[in-house]
Amino acid sequence: VTATAMKRVLAWQIAQAMKKQRVTKSAMAKRMRTSRAALDRLLDADNTSVTLQPMGRAAAVLGKELSITLKDAAQTHWIGYGALQSF
Repeated sequence: VTATAMKRVLAWQIAQAMKKQRVTKSAMAKRMRTSRAALDRLLDADNTSVTLQPMGRAAAVLGKELSITLKDAAQTHWIGYGALQSF
């Protein structure tokens, strides 16, 4: 999994939580004590320059917790049609 893919997932999850809670971008930026432009960068799935601190702050203001784990890599093999299988 690449950093870009992880960022896309996090940005999508934050956007979905905002939508579910009916939080606008302006309100979210205010809650985070940041600018709307900074929030737009955080929600931009292709912008990988965003650090963990604002991602964690965004999660916190939505009542969520950002969790990152370090684990042993599994041997992963492609089994067709883009599916993965770990052994």
